[in-house]
Amino acid sequence: MAVKISKNIVGFSIKKKDEPIANAAPTRETMHEEVQRPDELKGYTYKIKTPLSDHAMYITINNMVLNSGTEHEQEVPFEIFINSKNMDQFQWILALTRVISAVFRKGGDATFMVEELKQVFDPQGGYFKKGGRFMPSLVAEIGDVLDRHMRRIGLIKDQALSSEHVAMMNEKRAQAEGVEAESNAFPPGAQLCQKCLTTAMVMMDGCMTCLNCGDSKCG
Repeated sequence: MAVKISKNIVGFSIKKKDEPIANAAPTRETMHEEVQRPDELKGYTYKIKTPLSDHAMYITINNMVLNSGTEHEQEVPFEIFINSKNMDQFQWILALTRVISAVFRKGGDATFMVEELKQVFDPQGGYFKKGGRFMPSLVAEIGDVLDRHMRRIGLIKDQALSSEHVAMMNEKRAQAEGVEAESNAFPPGAQLCQKCLTTAMVMMDGCMTCLNCGDSKCG
């Protein structure tokens, strides 16, 4: 297409191939498959102990820092490793870590894996953690660790309950327990909440309601 020049040309330069455009806005770095692993990554290690084994399991998640030093600086998971003295589950755990790491490096929103893993149920039954929280499987607990990690680095945001909802829960908990509302214990006979996996679901005003997360069968 011809371009008409209405002013005199007073200077020019030839742009070299792959040369950045002057005064161009910096691009925001995102995770994708072609991002190379740096020599150092920022890692976090989580210890879990289940009644399924005499040995603890250690889950290490290494993060890559994108857009370092800018307002868009963000840690994103790059790889995951799981280690334990118990080698009974080694084959499928190794496969799981490779798949999860591949999803991390693929880029995009990887938070969907949290709910996918937490919804895996062991046909032989799950187990209760210290404090009464139920884990339907070892895979679900790995998903729970991933959930905690993503919340820690800000990829998953906590949805806080309203002050009115919290006040209502404390009032109902106190009524159900017959104790002060500040108590952290849940009343005897409470059922398992399928959302937060805590034995805190009780009947309140004709509706099953969780005293831990506020989930209600009546919406």
